[in-house]
Amino acid sequence: MNYNIRGQRVQVTDALRDYAEKKLSRLEKYFDPSITSEVNVTLSVTKGQHTVEVTIPISGMFLRAEERSDDMYASIDSVIDKLERQIRKHKTKLNRKIRQTGGSKEIVQDQGSAVSVLDEEEEFELVRTKRFTFKPMDVEEAILQMNMLGHTFFVFANVDTKSVNVVYKRSDGKYGLIEQQ
Repeated sequence: MNYNIRGQRVQVTDALRDYAEKKLSRLEKYFDPSITSEVNVTLSVTKGQHTVEVTIPISGMFLRAEERSDDMYASIDSVIDKLERQIRKHKTKLNRKIRQTGGSKEIVQDQGSAVSVLDEEEEFELVRTKRFTFKPMDVEEAILQMNMLGHTFFVFANVDTKSVNVVYKRSDGKYGLIEQQ
């Protein structure tokens, strides 16, 4: 795996880069050695909170985790632990998805009894379906609608792009937009 470590509002020192790479290398045991992926790591500091965001693109899907704490090294440890839990939890689902999309090998390897317990199918129960007509609106109006409803996201038809978009409230209090490609 190739590591792309960058900093936002923080200098990425050699010690910090080495520590992050060493911790990230723990994840390599879960993947087939033939899988080469670009692991994107963003280290940032905002209002005294040290945030680490890791994104790993794998065969048309993504593993992603983000952690915040008062210490960058603690944030790195926490984000790696979170990614390991995600991988173990979704091992069967990840491997099935890869096989269905044309990959012949399993992408996540068994790592002994800790993972074998998670081989059972995970059931998802759909409890409600909503249908509605999208009113064309701009991004600002969608954010206002979302806030008036008290939701953390809002799906709408973007009047500018003529496509379905989603606005969402981020944990930092700002807003994000998801656009269709």
